[in-house]
Amino acid sequence: MKLLGKVGIFINTRKNVLERKGKMTELLKIQDFDQMYAIMEASFPDDEYRGYEGQRQLFENPEYKVFIHRNEETKEIDGFLSAWEFDDILFFEHFAVSSKVRNGGIGGRMLREVLTQVNKMTCLEVELPEGELEKRRISFYERNGFCYNPYPYTQPSIAPGRKPIPLRIMTYQRTVTEAEYQKIKNLLYRRVYHVSEQQMKY
Repeated sequence: MKLLGKVGIFINTRKNVLERKGKMTELLKIQDFDQMYAIMEASFPDDEYRGYEGQRQLFENPEYKVFIHRNEETKEIDGFLSAWEFDDILFFEHFAVSSKVRNGGIGGRMLREVLTQVNKMTCLEVELPEGELEKRRISFYERNGFCYNPYPYTQPSIAPGRKPIPLRIMTYQRTVTEAEYQKIKNLLYRRVYHVSEQQMKY
């Protein structure tokens, strides 16, 4: 989810841009997975994340990365941002901060730092704005440059036993056309959720 190119939304001038350590973020190492996963479990409904083994196996995929923030005193992980980096699109899948430091500004600073690295279309999923909490989350992303797209979207089942969820797509710096949205949706369905071409017809 990043800076949009001037020529076209799906033009990428650099591949694998998410490799550099920032001032406040670093890439997660597998030995620290349990700390990150504990925050994920505490922050998301069951249908929005994979089981322990399924989530851990993602680290075998070079397209998947997790940025973390460490507490300056304890050095423990207190925030993370997971991302899928494809040739043309960056997808932020999970973003959470520990309840111990929530509302302290860490999330916004993490997001802005990662966004400075990227020069391709960036997107993320948000819940429907049906309650105050959901509206605040959308407002947070809007303050950080994301735009809400009204097109109907359903997150497919993320893992066995998980239910599909009605969500919406937000994109960085501008809204997208319906054709652009469809390209984003098809990519996420194929590469993140492993929905077959046949299934996408229904």
